[in-house]
Amino acid sequence: PFGVLMSAKITFLLYFEWVHRRNSEKMRKFATMNENLTDKRIAVLLSGGVDSSVVVYELAQYGLHPDCFYIKIGPDENEAWDCSSEEDLEMATIVARRFGCRLEVVDCHREYWDEVTRYTMDKVRAGFTPNPDVMCNRLIKFGAFDEKAGHRYDLIATGHYAQTEIIAGKKWLTTSPDPVKDQTDFLAQIYGWQLKKALFPIGHYMKDDVRRIAEREHLINAKRKDSQGICFLGKVNYNDYIRRYLGENPGDVLELETGRKIGRHKGLWFHTIGQRHGLGFGGGPWYAVKKDIAQNILYVSKGYEPLTAYKKDFKIRDFHFLTEPVEMVNVTFKIRHTPEFHSARMEQTAAGEYLVHSSELLQGVAPGQFCVVYDEQHHRCFGSGEIAE
Repeated sequence: PFGVLMSAKITFLLYFEWVHRRNSEKMRKFATMNENLTDKRIAVLLSGGVDSSVVVYELAQYGLHPDCFYIKIGPDENEAWDCSSEEDLEMATIVARRFGCRLEVVDCHREYWDEVTRYTMDKVRAGFTPNPDVMCNRLIKFGAFDEKAGHRYDLIATGHYAQTEIIAGKKWLTTSPDPVKDQTDFLAQIYGWQLKKALFPIGHYMKDDVRRIAEREHLINAKRKDSQGICFLGKVNYNDYIRRYLGENPGDVLELETGRKIGRHKGLWFHTIGQRHGLGFGGGPWYAVKKDIAQNILYVSKGYEPLTAYKKDFKIRDFHFLTEPVEMVNVTFKIRHTPEFHSARMEQTAAGEYLVHSSELLQGVAPGQFCVVYDEQHHRCFGSGEIAE
């Protein structure tokens, strides 16, 4: 019995040592990829979803007790949209309480509607394809929040699937190992000072790993579905969001090759270049390939993947570098939130302006979208520019 007892004790001590070593190595890796977290004041943006909840769990495993913040944004005052904000806040409250963290609600409602919505409506009115999620990170999560509360903290932690690395003393945004969930493209317009404060504690995980952690730790929202809507607006339909501010503006739909009238559209802002689904015209498939803003005409092209729906060379403007300006020649890039990266050669034509020479034809290159540029290994994100006409 004594030998069995000693054997069990040794096994326990060895296991304890292994767990400690594993956590220490994990912490060292995490600190190396980001920065030393000792004595840092950390704020967590806790949304009520599984990703940000695992962020709090991860930090708690390192003995950290960050302050948590729920950013309150809802539908406009006179609207009755179905939002899940009450359930979100309830989930966030339960998670924060479980890990002994303080939770504070920060109201960024007016800033969202004044800044993100204004950006979105200005772009669609001009015939461009905006990305509200990109500007939400810049203007709200790392912008308005910092003005209201984040300025009191050294780091702002979020549940984004992205990483940062300190290279030669400078902080760079780098991609997640999960190509499907990687969100560096949504972060490619944040300012340099915002990147310096950004912390992504789950960025080195695959999404399935985050789910497993949440289920293993019995987090309240472990099985909750991910939000698929516009940033902060939950179940609000994008077209309803646009219609609320711009209404409808019917016009003709013409076949690009022949000029033949195919039908009518309810507003050019409801369509994006490259769109195939939801056009609602018989005899297709049809692709939206061009917009004439002055005449309010939507041009479509028929057939399977018509050449008119593709581009290989396109212009970008107002390029925003994240960490510092770099010479960009041979790069990889994205023009939409997909797992695929494309290779290209960049040609600078003026300050902040480039010609992107893609190595392959691309479908649906739409003015207003962001072209996010990475190194040749699609590891370091350099920044992004807006696709020009």
